[in-house]
Amino acid sequence: MNDRRSSAPARSDPRQALARARRVIVKLGTGVLTTPAGAFDRDRFDALCAGLARVASERELVVVSSGAIALGVEKLGLRARPTEIPMKQAAAAVGQSRLMRLFDDVLGARGLTVAQVLLTHGDVQSRTRYLNARHALERLLERQVIPVINENDTVSVEEIKFGDNDTLAGMAVDLIGADLLVVLTDIDGVYTADPRLDPAAVKLDELDGIDERMLQSAGESLSGLGTGGMASKLRAARRAGESGVATLIAPGRQERVLERAFEGEPVGTLVTAPAGRGTGRQRWIARDLKPGGELRVDDGASRALVDHHKSLLPSGIREVRGTFDQGEAVEVRDLAGRAIARGLSGYSSDDLKRIAGRRSSEIESILGYKYFDEAVHKDDLVLVTESGNGG
Repeated sequence: MNDRRSSAPARSDPRQALARARRVIVKLGTGVLTTPAGAFDRDRFDALCAGLARVASERELVVVSSGAIALGVEKLGLRARPTEIPMKQAAAAVGQSRLMRLFDDVLGARGLTVAQVLLTHGDVQSRTRYLNARHALERLLERQVIPVINENDTVSVEEIKFGDNDTLAGMAVDLIGADLLVVLTDIDGVYTADPRLDPAAVKLDELDGIDERMLQSAGESLSGLGTGGMASKLRAARRAGESGVATLIAPGRQERVLERAFEGEPVGTLVTAPAGRGTGRQRWIARDLKPGGELRVDDGASRALVDHHKSLLPSGIREVRGTFDQGEAVEVRDLAGRAIARGLSGYSSDDLKRIAGRRSSEIESILGYKYFDEAVHKDDLVLVTESGNGG
């Protein structure tokens, strides 16, 4: 692992990524939220919420939180985290409402509103569910609500067996268009070796991305209640880095860790990301998705997309070609047939044919319902060249 603490003074401070970040994901792990004996640590939770409130006062904040199973174990009087899948699901079902009540009580006392968002990996991988989740999260953030995301452990058997919230946090980077991922863990940061096993291990203040060798040498979880070890945190950081987003892996049990991190103190390990890269979602839309149809738009809509990076409204659509469902990729072309953009459609092809050329205010009266004002929202739209690559 490459420790850059001795880097040349002329290099700009990479921790300015924290100061610049306007939309932040903070992931709270089970090891941070529980005592060494496995009980939910309410004092630590209160202290972390003070830091979350500070972040939310200056930035848009999304929280990815573990802890539901641990709280369920506590409420059900179990001696240890269950190993049987149905019992884990039962503990999650009991604990999730308790977890959200704690967030609501503690952050609500600071004048903040929270919302529960339960996701599975399938929600992120499905185009339609991804689009619906993204728009719901956007609406919450627009209203200064803090989404608290957790895996839907009661139903997501594969995730409860093999997954962890580190992975979910890495996926959420693209889902919400985050500028920074903060992963709070029960150790000080990334070390040259597992410090719980090797007393000579040295903490790294900064890393230039994550390679396969690092992942192979990283330790797995030693916690009785958590599922993710350092390897899962590095995988999340690598996924964020592929989207051009830095990750701070920081000691969640240290006092005022979030406040100190955003004040510029070198806490934890900052995993930097290559500069000048589009988000993974943009690359996914522009390069990886095969368009299911085509939208021909008028000159006004074309200018709005290309020159002003606006959303595509139904009023600008002149023709709908192909058959596709809501959330599928579509190619946007001008009246001359030139490809100008690719995006995720907010409506099916049948619905778009009915509302093409009409004002957004007419959608509900025509269809009987309305998902969005936009045919393709600007956040789900990428300008493209004729080759299909991101512009």
